[in-house]
Amino acid sequence: MLKKDTCYSNFICYLGVFIDVELYFPLVYYNRNIWYVVTSIRAGITVILKKEMRQVAIEVFNRYEKKFIISDDIYHLIKHKLEEYMEVDEYSRNGEFYTICNIYYDTLDNEIVRKSIERPVYKEKLRLRSYGVVGPKDKVYLEIKKKFNGCVNKRRTAILLEDAYHYLETKQKPELNTNMNKQIIDEIDFMIQRYQSLQPALFLSYDRNAMFGIDDKNFRITFDHNILTRRHDLGLHYGIYGDLLLSNDRWIMEVKINRAAPLWFAELLSKYKIFPVSFSKYGTEYCKNIIQNHCTNQEYNKMCI
Repeated sequence: MLKKDTCYSNFICYLGVFIDVELYFPLVYYNRNIWYVVTSIRAGITVILKKEMRQVAIEVFNRYEKKFIISDDIYHLIKHKLEEYMEVDEYSRNGEFYTICNIYYDTLDNEIVRKSIERPVYKEKLRLRSYGVVGPKDKVYLEIKKKFNGCVNKRRTAILLEDAYHYLETKQKPELNTNMNKQIIDEIDFMIQRYQSLQPALFLSYDRNAMFGIDDKNFRITFDHNILTRRHDLGLHYGIYGDLLLSNDRWIMEVKINRAAPLWFAELLSKYKIFPVSFSKYGTEYCKNIIQNHCTNQEYNKMCI
């Protein structure tokens, strides 16, 4: 199936090049119908290529991310200000939130999260993500999140939940279909084979409201609230419940940019004295549940907040 898709994409590209040469032009003079036919073909090619490019954009993210922990009061203050420069995304209309659910995978000795909280130059995580509660036949996303020198790279592919469970449990590659990206599956498989003892380690969910810039669509801000975690019932189909990671009056504001943030946003941060923090939801949960039992609150805050 994959081979056919690849050949089809190549055919579309070659056909587009051929049509751009416009060797057909002399014929148009004699038969205007040919013009309409060719124009329709070119329009169809453009739609297909744009669809493929959107698919790649959904599967691969390269950007810088800055996180801020803000109070409930600050959230409501700046949310009002942001609306002058930004729009809510399609899933956050009328102030609504959408729920993101994740299963993080780690080794038996928590090697991945332990390396992460050491703040190395390069780190990576593997997670299974859904939007809301899903069933075995529903689409989810298998994702690698990498960070190198502050730049975040996310690579993910769509997969059915039951296929994802089977793949991650047996370490046997799933049969590829049109919704899956072979290159990303190969990268995920490399990580799975490298960490031989990978297993579900943590369920983590949160409610999100997202906005993007009116002038710069790549400038994006998300607000995460009601972060719930659990280390039992490690499946996306079990439902949304767990222990609160942060108090109810705390929000995670995350800024996602390709380049520099706009000046008006820097002025907003300065006005309300909002400063970036090094924060990982998974890393903070690990610290809270593992390290906090063996150190003082001051030591815990220094290491994990």
